[in-house]
Amino acid sequence: MLNLGIGIGIFSLIIYILVILLLNTKLKRKMDECMFWGFCILLIITAIFKGNMTEAFQKSLKFGFKQEVVYAAMIFSFMAVLMQKTGVINRLVNILNSFLGRFRGGAAYVSTIASALFGMISGSGSGNAAAVGAITIPWMKQTGWNSEMSTTIVAGNAGLGICFPPSSSMFLLLGMPVISSELTSSNLYITLMSGALIILLYRLILIRYYVAKYKIQATTNEQTKSLNKVFTSNCSSLLIFLGVLIPIFITSGSFSNYLTNNPTFGEKALKAISLITWIPVLIIIITFIEGWKYLPKKINEWSELCKKAMPSFASGVLLFFAFASSRLLINLGLEEEVTTIFSYLANYSKYIVIIGLAILSLLMVGPFTGTATTTAIGSVGYIALRSINVPPTIACTTLLIMFSNEGCMPPNSAPVYIASSISSLEDPGSTFIKLILHFAFPTVFLAILMSLGIIPLP
Repeated sequence: MLNLGIGIGIFSLIIYILVILLLNTKLKRKMDECMFWGFCILLIITAIFKGNMTEAFQKSLKFGFKQEVVYAAMIFSFMAVLMQKTGVINRLVNILNSFLGRFRGGAAYVSTIASALFGMISGSGSGNAAAVGAITIPWMKQTGWNSEMSTTIVAGNAGLGICFPPSSSMFLLLGMPVISSELTSSNLYITLMSGALIILLYRLILIRYYVAKYKIQATTNEQTKSLNKVFTSNCSSLLIFLGVLIPIFITSGSFSNYLTNNPTFGEKALKAISLITWIPVLIIIITFIEGWKYLPKKINEWSELCKKAMPSFASGVLLFFAFASSRLLINLGLEEEVTTIFSYLANYSKYIVIIGLAILSLLMVGPFTGTATTTAIGSVGYIALRSINVPPTIACTTLLIMFSNEGCMPPNSAPVYIASSISSLEDPGSTFIKLILHFAFPTVFLAILMSLGIIPLP
């Protein structure tokens, strides 16, 4: 076995994952705390087998503090709180209602598309299920969907935004050293968007199947009667997407080439513009402007809002220890061992590599969030796919689509229980088979076809 490259790095990863799973699923500890203890376990292993614990500890903390995504995650969290407080998500969904409410099962189509839109902004499957589910689950139930199907649709789509650029998980992948040396956000954007649209198309076809199976009828909701009225009263909420479009426009395409060649700006200045920083900052600014009348006006009211937002900042703590742990795993030789193993497997069959990665991702996204899964096995998965000559853009697209199954893999997936509480579904277990067979497995299967080139991507 050691000839295959299996050593302390692989065993450390297994122990690390098992500790986090045990703490999270059995002892019910929060994920940020689980990541901290996982980090401590890796430090102990480093001390025993490497003997350079102090040096590894310092380098791992430095590596974690230097990661821009740690701070961006907290900005994204605050952004999501503001968007919910100002009701911008409600207004966005109202516009979708006006377009799709006339169709049979329109609420489910709205829920699916809204999950993609909200998910690509917030990056949180649980937040997605809460924000979109709070709006669309009651509407679905009013238009013929039962509690089980309403829960299934919202939970199944909760992670959809992970594979839509520009998601926080996309930036997390791009920040990993092994990936950043080969790929930029501009290179990845079109390929990832193409793959994500295929997944969204499948989910919409699935909704159509459900509509026919459960004989869902068109709604006569008042919101659908006047498209002009609904659009006029809610169209200002669409301004938040300028926060996404402006940074992308500046940093990609012909305009970025113009800035690069401009002597007063140049390539160095262009690279200093970070999408992961400026997208949430601009969206927050636009949300302040668009939803000013819904925001607190007194200091004590702002204090209450900040207190409610504080728990969401735990994502920054989670990511910090996840990055620090990844550095310890590198120090323990994980990347070299994984590269050796997958290179060996590639000599026999690339299908073994891809299917193995698919199974690993399905196991991870159940108890972990999509972000935590990306952090834990993102670089490992990328190395595996590159070992069988999958192009960098398609490798990242494949991974993000696999990781977007957050919410689809029970029994430990938080979006399932969030959606169940909104729909008042007494038995969340009734959704498990549909989530796995209709959402998780087909998504992974499509990702496999993309990695093999059977489904071509640009």
